Amino acid sequence: MAQDDSPMERLRNGKGRFDRSIHTVERDAAAAELRAAGRTFQQIADELGFSGKGEAFRGVQRAKADVAREPVAKLIQREAEQLDELYVAALEVLERDHVMVSHGRIVKDDDGNPLLDDGPKLAAVRELRAVRESYRKLFGTDAPSRVSVDAQQIGAEISALFDRMDGDAGPGA
Repeated sequence: MAQDDSPMERLRNGKGRFDRSIHTVERDAAAAELRAAGRTFQQIADELGFSGKGEAFRGVQRAKADVAREPVAKLIQREAEQLDELYVAALEVLERDHVMVSHGRIVKDDDGNPLLDDGPKLAAVRELRAVRESYRKLFGTDAPSRVSVDAQQIGAEISALFDRMDGDAGPGA
């Protein structure tokens, strides 16, 4: 492990995880280059000062993720622009008045005024809602699903299974 990469030297972010320094980013990139040149993970670890071949492997994986970030950010930006266009189009439909049509003719009330059709506006509201949902998914702002598990009950069930297995073996088995 390099001097400036020791756990005492690295800073934690707001979530308690270690932030990567410029040194670790550069070392991960060098590890990927060495791997592309045919070096083993142990050779990479020895040459770049990783603690072992497993850490060299993880460095190569981090380098791969770093390379993918920029194209992914561009893709997300493009998808967001498309969602913006859909949102504007649905909003325009929502803001317009739509007349009711039956058999190719405008339906009118007793005074001769055209009746309004709420169907297109309701469809636009559904589309606006769907676009907002797509935004939340694209940017990961939906609340994560939480699963509640009673660990004590599961522990008791596991213990009971072990007890049954021990009982099946019989004495002296």
